Formats: sequence, C-alpha cells, structure tokens
Amino acid sequence: MFETDDHKSLRETVRSFAEGEIAPRVAWMESAQTVDVQSSALIARQGWLGVTIPSEYGGMGAGHLAKTIVIEELARVSGAMGAMVQASQLGAAKIIHYGTEEQKRLWLPRIASGDWLPTIAVTEEESGGNVLDMRASARRDGDYWVLNGRKKYVGNSHLGGPHGVVVRTGAEAAGSRSLSAFLVEDNRVGFQVVPHQPSLGLHGFSFGDLVMDDVRIPADNMIGSEGDGLAVAYSSSILYGRPNLTAVALGIHQALLEETVRFAKERRRRDEPLAKLPTIEQRIGQINERLMTARTLAYQAAHMLDHGQACDDELISAKYRGVESLMESVLATMKIHAAAGLRRDRCIERLVRDAFHIDAPAGTGDIQLRRLGESALGQGKGQWSCRLVHVTALPPSSVPSEAAQEPAA
Repeated sequence: MFETDDHKSLRETVRSFAEGEIAPRVAWMESAQTVDVQSSALIARQGWLGVTIPSEYGGMGAGHLAKTIVIEELARVSGAMGAMVQASQLGAAKIIHYGTEEQKRLWLPRIASGDWLPTIAVTEEESGGNVLDMRASARRDGDYWVLNGRKKYVGNSHLGGPHGVVVRTGAEAAGSRSLSAFLVEDNRVGFQVVPHQPSLGLHGFSFGDLVMDDVRIPADNMIGSEGDGLAVAYSSSILYGRPNLTAVALGIHQALLEETVRFAKERRRRDEPLAKLPTIEQRIGQINERLMTARTLAYQAAHMLDHGQACDDELISAKYRGVESLMESVLATMKIHAAAGLRRDRCIERLVRDAFHIDAPAGTGDIQLRRLGESALGQGKGQWSCRLVHVTALPPSSVPSEAAQEPAA
C-alpha cells in the first residue's frame, strides 16, 4: 500500500546484503559480546546512514519509509545492527534539523559516506523521560564552552561520534530554555567513553556511557541556538527515535515469525508436523496478525512524514503498538518452542533477548500512552512533525498519489 518500486528494490538490496554479509557474523557477536566495529563500518559504507540526509549534503534523500525499510531488514538478521543504524539516524537528525549551513556541509557528508557514526546523548542516571531533570552542564568561557557530566545508554557510544550532547546551560528556573545541544568529538581532552559492558541482548551494539570532565569545545559546535537543547532532544526522539525503534521491532518480529514457522514445520509429533496442531496454528496466526498490524501502523506514520503531514500521534502509536505486539509474540513464540526456545543453539533465544531492548529508548510504553492521553485531552505540546518535517519530506513528484496506489478496477 505504501511501498513504491524504489522501496521494494531497496528492500531487496538491504536483505541480500544483510543475509550475505551480516548473518555470518551474528554468532561471533553473540559469543564475543563486544562492539562489532567491523560490521558497523561495513554497513555505514553502504550509504544507508544518509537515507534521510538531503542529496545536497551527500545523502540519499530517500525519506522516512526508506529508512524504516533499511532498519527493518537489518534488524531481521541482526537486531544489534538494526539498532546501530537507528542510533546513527538519530544522531544525524539534530544536524539535519538544527545545524547551520556550515555545520551541515561539514558533518552530514561524512555521516552519509559512513566515515562518522554519530550519537545523541541525553539520558542521565536520574533523568530519563523527563529531560529537564538532567544535571550535566556547560559554561561559557570566551569562544569555548566547557562541558561536565555523564550521559548513559548512548547508542553507538564506542564508534567514534561525533556525539550530540544535550546539557544544561541555564538555570533550572528557565525551564525548556535552560538546555542546549553541542557536537563533541571523541578526541577532546577530558572526554571519556566508559568501557563497554555487555547487556541482556543486542550483542554487537554499542550502548554505553560518556563522561565529560572540563571538556572544552568551540562555540561553533553548538547545535541550534542557546536554549534549543530540549527542542533538539524531543524532535530527534519523536521524528526519528520512535519510528526507528519501531523499525527495529518490526525486523525482530519478522525474524520471530519466520523462525517459529520453520520450527513448527520441522518439529514432528506422532509423525505429524507441530504446525498441524490447531493451537500451534492459531498462535502462529496471531503472531502474523500482530506483525501485519504493526507494520501497517509503522509504514503509515513514515509515509505521512514523507508527505510532510502532521503525524506525532501516529508515530507514538506505531512505537507503542509495535513494541507491545512484539512482546506478545515473544511469549507466544516461547510457548510454541517450549524448552527448545531456551537453548542457545537456536536463534529464538537471541531474538527474545533483543526484543527486551526496544521498549525503553525514546520513551517506554507508559510514556507513549501518557503522550497520547495528553493529545486526546487537548494538552499536547504541538506537532514536531509540522515544525520540522518539511526538511526531509519528499518532493511531490517522488511520492505516489493515493489514486496511483489503488489497483485497477
């Protein structure tokens, strides 16, 4: 319904690459439980980090649905590498939407070419969904800013940056204008990446902490104006973080379905495939239905972004439903596999662990429901998609009309 021929061709390209180049490395990622720099760099060199970067800055300019497809297909093979691309996209967003022309021309071509894998660093130990609770700070010193503090759970933290860091530059009483955003290179004096610690799942993905101890950066490294930090954080999370994580969830969900169907066909009970049991068939049908619904919501929201339409609620809903339905399918999958699903010689165990990583980033399910409640009550904070989506919206000639998508009578 939403895919064009270009989207289908992109899917085939990414799927072929993922199965040929990334799938053989998954076992190593699981056993080593360290950051897979090699796979990350290989994917980056395909140009897919620049899928939403406008062509004048070296990107593909292919839009948000194309981005969803890239992440989904990589996550189908490796949730870790799908997460790597989604984090890079999140890191590029702040420059696309808030960078000066000089910053765009300096940074975006290098991200699009895969030379740099950017991050966005907002979360702290005591500030998750409420960004205004952060304590990391910056003070002005002539032509420089001096940054101090610690950021947690930073995707791509060990891949070099540049790191997009949001810190406090004003008094708490200033509210939303008390935060600002900066680009911080990883070779700055006083900047440290905490050694990698393996997590529950997404082995191969870099997901760590950044420490800043009197890190001096030029004033030109500020993204947006002083006081724009909250806007940078929220817009990146809403327009990129939520749909990106929805795409990772879709890839894992698709892999769950495929592996469960394969298992149910191969495993036999009393000379009959397990799939012949009505309860098994029904559970597989439910997994398929959840996946189809989640994909429709995700593609609709991305399609609206590409059309330049207001779609904050649709992005929130897609992330919430995508994650919730994935977790429901995780439980159903484990019931079908029974004890076999607990063994590490089957990929289902990896997929289950990876699935648990998708809820918290860009806001847990509870946060998504709260935002949808605020919207329904008329208490929303405005549509970020209306404010910024024109930057990455596709030209009308490249987006098929609704009539063109309908089958001929």
